[in-house]
Amino acid sequence: MSAAKLTIGELEAGYPLYCKALRRLLLQGRTSQEIERTVCWGHLETLNRCLPGRYKSPGYLMALIKRDITEAKE
Repeated sequence: MSAAKLTIGELEAGYPLYCKALRRLLLQGRTSQEIERTVCWGHLETLNRCLPGRYKSPGYLMALIKRDITEAKE
């Protein structure tokens, strides 16, 4: 069975959820390697590849979220 392909519009509609999922994975203490194998990471990569002017890379987003988490703990 092949996976369903999402349109760019569908991916864009889910963007806030992918960011939320990335944040939750980081809060759970998942490693970068584990996170890079997730569906949300793949969707964020696709959005960045197709619309780089609108969406940052998942690695950049992960760094921002890590920084926010660190600042919140201080």
